[in-house]
Amino acid sequence: MNKISILTKGLIKENPVLVLLLGLCPVLAVSTQTSNAIGMGAATTFVLLGANIVISLLRKIIPEKVRMPCNIILIAGFSTLVNMIIEAYAYPLYQSLGIFLPLIVINCIIFARVELFARKNTVLDSALDAIGMGAGFTAALFVLATIREIFGSGTWFGMELPILKDNNIGVIVTAPGGFIVFGLLIALINKISKGKAVRKELDCSVCPSAGFCNKLPADKGTDK
Repeated sequence: MNKISILTKGLIKENPVLVLLLGLCPVLAVSTQTSNAIGMGAATTFVLLGANIVISLLRKIIPEKVRMPCNIILIAGFSTLVNMIIEAYAYPLYQSLGIFLPLIVINCIIFARVELFARKNTVLDSALDAIGMGAGFTAALFVLATIREIFGSGTWFGMELPILKDNNIGVIVTAPGGFIVFGLLIALINKISKGKAVRKELDCSVCPSAGFCNKLPADKGTDK
């Protein structure tokens, strides 16, 4: 893949939210306000970028047997860092995101990119992949939050909108409404891509428990 393709694939073709369907818990939970969506998107992108770069740098040094624990520790370190930065300099956002901010550490988007891309590619490519996937995640979260906030609360970035403020559809900001809007966005992406949006599943070889199930023999769980 060329550099442009690596950078842009996360926007639509392999959008982590609308195509790969990863990280849906924070997406549906914080997408009731656009300010929260941007904050969560920026924080996740920061962690993803840092983790991708460091793991790509250390990919030939980290022993295969401790690969997953090392990945978790590195991701947890960047998650803790961004958590502390937001708490110190954007406390209202820190309160709004609540538990979902520290839970970035277990976001499956980050684990997927680290395992499927960063540990197999150069630092530059890994950084571009992180930026592209982070942008795709943030864009999907922003669009979803914009729709839900405008039509569900009658506001946008907290600003009241004429007519809609007093004639909003309250169900949209609830969990069922979030799933409905999310489903419509997925349908729109499929329409735009003419059904060619690639849905990639995580390969069994990246799972640390692959050797204990019937999907993969115990000696094929590595890339030796």
